[in-house]
Amino acid sequence: MTSTTPVPGRKRDASRDDALRQAALEVLAEVGYDRLTVDAVAARAGAGKATCYRRWASKAELVVDAVSHIKAKLEQPNTGSLRGDLIALTSHATARDDSFRVDVQSGLLTGLVRDAQLREVFAEQFVAPRKAVFRTIFEQAVERGEITPAPNVELLSDIVPSMVFHQLLTTGRPPTPEFVLRVIDEIVLPLAQATPEAKNQQQNQNQTRTPSS
Repeated sequence: MTSTTPVPGRKRDASRDDALRQAALEVLAEVGYDRLTVDAVAARAGAGKATCYRRWASKAELVVDAVSHIKAKLEQPNTGSLRGDLIALTSHATARDDSFRVDVQSGLLTGLVRDAQLREVFAEQFVAPRKAVFRTIFEQAVERGEITPAPNVELLSDIVPSMVFHQLLTTGRPPTPEFVLRVIDEIVLPLAQATPEAKNQQQNQNQTRTPSS
């Protein structure tokens, strides 16, 4: 009688995944996202294109996964203060003497501007998990009584990453630690700590202002 028990497939080789990710980063840094091809990545890693597509459904998923692996994993901070949590969460974004990482980020940015699929995958697999961490630190601050409930978490969570990308686009380098600290102290914290009364007063002032002639 012939056995119908399925034969387990070959175990996925994690080292092959790492080689493909590294190859994707190298090609991205050299030619940018627009000119990157799965064929070029596979050739750089000494693999076949089919090997890539067995792991990632698209070029966008391959690139976003590769970039995610060189970014510092966001651990959930709980330093006891909102400022401390924000500093802990953004310390990885500051400038490093690493031209390869800068080239990778620059290559990714050009793709995000032009490619809708890359933007979608990047938002889902890279941005969303990081926003969830930001959301939690603001919730912790509310529980500690540092800020009032229901701040605009989506807006607050976007400020530091947006400023980081702006610095990269305009200077070709990630921001310095001093720059990120200023963004936290002069923009994020004042917005997060503003009371509802202060916000309402500011809105009323804005509504009563008339354009200068």
